[in-house]
Amino acid sequence: MELIDYNQLVTVLLSWTVYLSGYPNPENPPQIEFKPHEFFVVHACLGNTNCRVAAWYDNHGIIYIDDILKNKDDAVIDSLIVHELVHYLQDLSKKFNHGNCQDHLDREREAYGIQRQYLNRIAGRFVAIYMNLPPCQEQ
Repeated sequence: MELIDYNQLVTVLLSWTVYLSGYPNPENPPQIEFKPHEFFVVHACLGNTNCRVAAWYDNHGIIYIDDILKNKDDAVIDSLIVHELVHYLQDLSKKFNHGNCQDHLDREREAYGIQRQYLNRIAGRFVAIYMNLPPCQEQ
């Protein structure tokens, strides 16, 4: 099995994400870290063991990807990274307030929309993607 160069992949996917989203190109890409699924249960799903999250942006410049996806070359997996890159660009733009539930929903809708565009227009695949909204807590 050939190992994927994630620095190169993120550079390419970030370019597409900037193109599709209209956000400015950032000076630096986010960090990518692979974690076991238990990490997502605790951090992204807030302890819900029925956690279906496979990638997550932490609002601090790091995109986490489930270990099970490491070195799998697939357009749908790439689209998960695009989704998280949208959150990275949203974070840099300060367009949304992280403590507001409506902004939280709007962030997700935008990220899912750009993820669909990536799959349909760039990767040339039609895949039905359903919004899986993480919990929202007013702060």
